[in-house]
Amino acid sequence: MSPHAMPHAEDFRAGQALGVDHRKLGMWLFIASEVMFFGGLIAAYLHYKYSLGFPEIELLNVVQVGVNTLILLSSSLTVVSALAALQAGRPGRMALFLVLTIVLGVAFLSGQAYEFASLYREGVTLTSGVFGSSFFTLTGFHGLHVAIGVVWAIVVLLGGLRGAYTAERSMGVEIFGLYWHFVDIVWIMLFTLIYLIP
Repeated sequence: MSPHAMPHAEDFRAGQALGVDHRKLGMWLFIASEVMFFGGLIAAYLHYKYSLGFPEIELLNVVQVGVNTLILLSSSLTVVSALAALQAGRPGRMALFLVLTIVLGVAFLSGQAYEFASLYREGVTLTSGVFGSSFFTLTGFHGLHVAIGVVWAIVVLLGGLRGAYTAERSMGVEIFGLYWHFVDIVWIMLFTLIYLIP
């Protein structure tokens, strides 16, 4: 093989040594880096919250965001169902569950946009103070990750409709699922730390 040729899957030794597909290993490494990224943002938010105090927290609508949280968590179920349908040889059902995932993801983003607009009307903005900057940075970056996941879900859906995935070739859907579940887990942490713990 020439030094410029792309290696085949069997040439990736790291994943094989661990008994993991190299694509899945790459996603786990990416998720590890994202854990550190969000860990830093969460640590900064908590530092300011407990050292300065955030009276603006009283403006947060816990019930509304709780409903939005249930919407996002429901999308994890549809992703699991999409992969299970594909592995059971039912690509049409997989496509249905991916459509539901996309709808739920867009619904979550819409709910988050409504919350942001409500806070802006109350004078809480990205530049209004430490709470605004830390809150919008933390939740905004998470929203960006959800938006990326929605686009990815659309790409996976289109690939599935073209027959790119089968019961034997489901890794692409599985890797997307890992990303989506990670984003959901991060939101559970954010919802707990920002909205539930005083």
